[in-house]
Amino acid sequence: MDELFRHASKRNNIITIVYFVVAVCEIMSELFYYTPLIVICKPLMPLLLMTLYWVTSPKRQILFLLALLLSSVTNILFIPNEARMLFFGIIVFTIHRIIVIFFIFRLVKIKDYVPVVIATVPFLLIFSYMLISSEVPKNSFGLLIVQNLLISILGGIALSNYVMNDNRRNSWLLICGMLFVALQFIVFVEKYFLIGLSPGILRPIAMALNAFAFYTFYEFVLAMEKSDDNSAAQ
Repeated sequence: MDELFRHASKRNNIITIVYFVVAVCEIMSELFYYTPLIVICKPLMPLLLMTLYWVTSPKRQILFLLALLLSSVTNILFIPNEARMLFFGIIVFTIHRIIVIFFIFRLVKIKDYVPVVIATVPFLLIFSYMLISSEVPKNSFGLLIVQNLLISILGGIALSNYVMNDNRRNSWLLICGMLFVALQFIVFVEKYFLIGLSPGILRPIAMALNAFAFYTFYEFVLAMEKSDDNSAAQ
């Protein structure tokens, strides 16, 4: 039994290392505009995380796997710097973000929504100001309003849960939420706020935030599942 556990732990560590190696390759390829490696690494990252979750979680929740799959599709659509693909990417990303938030609501089982609303407002004000101050295509404006609302809710959930109950699970959720907020901020600045002027360093930063955001999301989900198992055992 101990040997089986060690084998599983070694396998999980290998997949985790491969994930971060691919993430570093993706960040460096974005920095040097090396498209062939971007095409491989960008959609591969969520797929590796899906594999890691599949072999580490006894529950293998479909919503989490679906969220990662849609993240991989979004990454593919965001590779070309073309308005039509960006539009489709925003649609898929919006569906992905809805699934993530719904999944988090299912996991944390929020009983008092007042702290969530209060924590959501500052994020919503910041992203709303950025939206009205940017040159956004008309066909994307409605989707970006929804995007800003969703990321603000995600940030509000993460912040309020951590403030109300500081534990390991909510610490992972806070880190995950703030990384997703920072990712949204960077992507919005690159795509809409500084059109044609965004410095080349923004994409590598965005991919670094993306890699760590999804890994912390994975850690949060595992922590919640272990907590549920412990509660059921008592």
